[in-house]
Amino acid sequence: MAADFVSNFWHWFIIIPTVIGILALIPLVMLNRGKKTTDEPETMGHVWDEDLQEYNNPLPKWWLNMFYITIVFGIVYLLLYPGLGKFQGIWGWSSTGQYQAEVTAANEEFGPLFKQYAAIDVKTLAKNPEALKTGERLFANYCSTCHGADARGALGFPNLRDQDWLYGNDPAQIKTSILNGRNGMMPGWEAALGEDGVKNVTEFVLSLSRKDVDLDAAQAGREHYNKMCIACHGPDMKGNKQLGGANLTDNVWLHGRSRKAVMHTIAKGRQGRMPPHKDFLGEDKAHLLTAYVYSLSAGQNQ
Repeated sequence: MAADFVSNFWHWFIIIPTVIGILALIPLVMLNRGKKTTDEPETMGHVWDEDLQEYNNPLPKWWLNMFYITIVFGIVYLLLYPGLGKFQGIWGWSSTGQYQAEVTAANEEFGPLFKQYAAIDVKTLAKNPEALKTGERLFANYCSTCHGADARGALGFPNLRDQDWLYGNDPAQIKTSILNGRNGMMPGWEAALGEDGVKNVTEFVLSLSRKDVDLDAAQAGREHYNKMCIACHGPDMKGNKQLGGANLTDNVWLHGRSRKAVMHTIAKGRQGRMPPHKDFLGEDKAHLLTAYVYSLSAGQNQ
């Protein structure tokens, strides 16, 4: 279907109706311009309130000329810019080309600044107010959509201001996340555990950070945990930063901490993806962004 969409048929399907439509406007406007007459004005035969009549007067000159100007503007625009199928316009303009030109100009202007920051250690850079202001702007442009303008995240998107890090808060780990992205996957265990097993594991997981749990169910859930969950979340239930396994002993929950939310996570699993920004940002910008993210939590206290 994609090949058909960009075929010559669609090229002419756009051009022919567009050209015919514009050219047809010329006689249409000319036929409706009307004629001035010195005789008694012609009426349309419609009368309201006894003597209120509709006259058949020609359009004012300025109004009529506006129609001609828009027709000429449309023709000139479609000759200069893309709008007729595959025809790129005489000037060869494209949104992609303009974007690339703007990126090139920005890199030439700000590239030396980012390169200067890239030569500084992340922990040192995280204490530089001017660098952090620039890093904050990078964050607002590229990260705030998922992590929020205040970097506190949302359901399914990590809070970058607390002390809880799936993959660790070391500068190297943060930079790896930014450059290469992350693909987190929690498998669903409903088929293996069954309904009762899911409830029991839920109670056990909740018992690690709260008291309002069924202790008997939690004990049964611990046995399932030792068989199926320990590899990712560890024997101490504090997670595995190499795999992105969450710490279950704190009260920080990426997908919600209600009993229903935790049960859903165990039964159905979760998938999370942090897209890579290496090709988009480059090493130097990623280095500065790493310093900013690092400064939001543990880094500012060290």
